[in-house]
Amino acid sequence: MIYKRTLYVLCFGISFGISAQNEASIPELITDRPDATESPNTVPKGYFQVETGAFYESFKENSLQTETFVYNTTLLRYGLLENFELRLGWNFEEVTFTANGLEQPNVLSGMSPLLAGMKVEITEEKGWMPEIGLLGHFMFPFTAASDYRPETTAVDFRFSFAHTVSENSSIAYNLGAQWGDDSPEAAYVYTLVYGYSITDKFGVYAEVYGDLPEDSRANHFWDAGFTYLLQPNLQLDATIGRSFTEGQDILLSAGVSFRIPK
Repeated sequence: MIYKRTLYVLCFGISFGISAQNEASIPELITDRPDATESPNTVPKGYFQVETGAFYESFKENSLQTETFVYNTTLLRYGLLENFELRLGWNFEEVTFTANGLEQPNVLSGMSPLLAGMKVEITEEKGWMPEIGLLGHFMFPFTAASDYRPETTAVDFRFSFAHTVSENSSIAYNLGAQWGDDSPEAAYVYTLVYGYSITDKFGVYAEVYGDLPEDSRANHFWDAGFTYLLQPNLQLDATIGRSFTEGQDILLSAGVSFRIPK
C-alpha cells in the first residue's frame, strides 16, 4: 500500500495462467500491486496473501524538492468467505526536503495511519457485463507516528471493473471517492489500466489514474511496469511513472507478493 498525493494506491494485478495439472489445486494468484487500479477479485477463502515492496517518489516545485522513501508498503489480505476478504495495510515512510540544492534538517519519518477494510466480489464477467467488485477502507489516526498523524479518520471506497480483451490481455478501471488529510472535501478517484501477458509468467501493463478534489486542482498520473510469476504463489513486480500535471517528477517501485495456503 503506497500513498501518492491524496490517492491511496491499491493495485490491480495482471493475472497469469498455470499448468493444467495444477489448475484444480492452486487458485490463480491475482495481486493488488503494482499498479493503481484495484482488481475486483478477492483472495480465495481460507488463504492469506502478503503484498509488500518499496517506493520512491520526487516532487519539485520552484526551488523546493520533496523526496519520499517508503520502505514498507505492506498489504495483508485474508479470504474470510467466498468472494469476501479482509484487508490491513500500512507504510513506513521517510520524507526529506531540499531547498536551493541544500538538504534541510527537518525529516519526517514513521508509520502512516493503519488501513483496515474489505473487498467483495459482486458479479462475474458475462458478455458485455464486466466483472465488478467493491472495496472500502478506514485509515485510523491513532495508529500513525506523530509526523503523519491526522486529526480525523480517513475513508475511501471504490468500484472496480474488469473486462477480458483477448486470451492474453485485459482492461480494468476504478471509480470511487476518498476523504482525508483533515479536509471535509471529497476527492473523486479514477483509474484505467491495460495489461498484457507476454508469457504464462511475464506480463506488462500501462495505466493512467488520478484524483479530482472538490475544491482543489486535479492530479493526473501515468505509470507502467511488469510482473513476473516466479512460482504459482510468488510474484515479483516493478513500476516507473510520473504525473501529467505539475507535481510528481518520478515514481519508482518494486515489490513481491506471496500467498499462504489454508
